[in-house]
Amino acid sequence: MKTITFSLLFMFIIIVAFSQPALAQNNKAAQQLYNEIYEMDSLMFDAFNQHDADKMMTFFSEDLEFFHDKGGLDHYAETRKKSIDLFIRNTTTGLHRTLVKGSMEVYPIPGYGAVETSSHTFCHKENGRDDCGTFKNIMIWKKVNNQWKVSRVISYDHK
Repeated sequence: MKTITFSLLFMFIIIVAFSQPALAQNNKAAQQLYNEIYEMDSLMFDAFNQHDADKMMTFFSEDLEFFHDKGGLDHYAETRKKSIDLFIRNTTTGLHRTLVKGSMEVYPIPGYGAVETSSHTFCHKENGRDDCGTFKNIMIWKKVNNQWKVSRVISYDHK
């Protein structure tokens, strides 16, 4: 019985020892992917917060599909037009987006890119008061020629 127990323990130690580098590599790759997408998300919404539609749209692929639980499906051209209209209507309201701290998750999509899920808060002034709402989104990031572009957006939980 001691031999079987020792053998099982030995096998367990060997498996754990050899799996650690793989786990560390996966964690390192996952952290690197998270950092890349976090940076891209930040840059895209910096452009949004500056109300710079031209710069913001550079983060979207031309085959964009943007699904919104209140507004339906838009493609690149409609998203661009709606963004410009939104910025024009909110030139003095302070419209801005803030990522909810700790809400972002990023997962690889092998051979394509990554999926990002997060919650974010949009605020603007209305009738002299802050009007804010927190919503959820899913973004599919496509990596082409070492460039990240959002190809799909699902924006939901708008009450």
